Amino acid sequence: MPALPSTYIERIAAQLGEETGAFLRSMEAPRSYGLRLHTIKLSAADDHQAWRSLAAEFGLVPVPWCGTGFTYDGATRPGKHPLHHAGLYYIQEPSAMIAAELLDPRPGDIVLDLAAAPGGKTTQIAAKLQGDGLLVANEIHPGRARILSENVERLGIANAVVVQATPGELAGRLPGAFDKIMLDAPCSGEGMFRKEPEACAEWSTDAVAMCAARQRDILPDAAAMLKPGGRLVYSTCTFNREENEETIAWFLAGHPAFKLVSTRRMWPQRGEGEGHFAAVLEKAARNENDPGQPEKRRAKGGKAPRADAAGALSALKLYQSFAAQSLPGYALPPAGVPLLFGESLYWYPQPEGSPLPAESLGGLRTHRPGLHLGDIKKGRFEPAHALAHAVRADQAALTRDYPARSQEVVAYLRGEALFDEQGEREGAPALGWGLLCADGYPLGWFKASGGQLKNHYPKGLRMN
Repeated sequence: MPALPSTYIERIAAQLGEETGAFLRSMEAPRSYGLRLHTIKLSAADDHQAWRSLAAEFGLVPVPWCGTGFTYDGATRPGKHPLHHAGLYYIQEPSAMIAAELLDPRPGDIVLDLAAAPGGKTTQIAAKLQGDGLLVANEIHPGRARILSENVERLGIANAVVVQATPGELAGRLPGAFDKIMLDAPCSGEGMFRKEPEACAEWSTDAVAMCAARQRDILPDAAAMLKPGGRLVYSTCTFNREENEETIAWFLAGHPAFKLVSTRRMWPQRGEGEGHFAAVLEKAARNENDPGQPEKRRAKGGKAPRADAAGALSALKLYQSFAAQSLPGYALPPAGVPLLFGESLYWYPQPEGSPLPAESLGGLRTHRPGLHLGDIKKGRFEPAHALAHAVRADQAALTRDYPARSQEVVAYLRGEALFDEQGEREGAPALGWGLLCADGYPLGWFKASGGQLKNHYPKGLRMN
């Protein structure tokens, strides 16, 4: 880690007083590593081999503030494990897990993650929703929005919509729309110094002031999208008061309909984690003192894929024919509608009370409008990688399952075709679409023919 700027040390000393020495020593200590089990697919309460194997291999130790969170031995590199590719867990810094715990989303909630990439809090929220309700995950930067979409896909989340918009654009479209809102605000990243040394090198008092000003632009837009009686969690991975307590005080002074329920600070010298700040805000059930919400309007600018309503029904029939043969045990989520964007068929989540019905997507840049079911190619249906992660192995008609650390799994993740040894042994070589699994968890699709399992793992995700 680069040397801490002298100005930074002076500021943190003024803030921490006698605890400054312990904080500075923690900055020289090794960083913390954490992961969170994805309970749509795997629970620590499940007493099976996959969980026992992960716990032993990674040296998992529970995180006190998150029931699905664990620290791990950094040398074990769980991000390289095949079960990470299967979406059984998400690599996440331990203290960052506190914000979604404080948000406390429940099944059926309509939730917004306003600055969502790369997806740690989004996927944590989705696990708490358990497929019931709607999660809108927004990210303004195109490249980061694509990463967010990939993480939502890998973890098999079917009730999330990934969009790319400014907070103001969303506030104009969706006033008073959400039960819960997560705002993990862009910040100066003082809690990233051990993890990303360049954050230390880029720190300055001007950067802090700039971030605080930006946060004060975003918070009112987030507030405008919260329902009366709703909950908003504001969080940062920085330590200074300007971006944390002072920003919250500024917001509350101008928004009397809101009250501060609690704040939580995580410090690296006090426990596992790099540090985090979170404030829980609630909006009054009645809005007599609310300064008002912006008029709902059509957002300007941005591009959205054009939905083909008639084509969607035709494409859905092709999907249903495929599913009857290849996924006989899987049923689409009940609260949804088919959307066809070009060749791509999606199942768009539309629960009762949704503030974002499918017909309202026009003009909104949408990276992932729900669950990608597959593509229509020359009148044939080809299943999407996202669908492989949204189903269980026992819902498929054809699977091939290998130990997670087997040569076959490694070869599959590298994009190689496999010889169908099981079919050869059974005297019945497989035909058609199937799921390649590691320890019983789907990794992706193959297409079987002539004793070969043709690899359909996406090229951009393959291991080197």
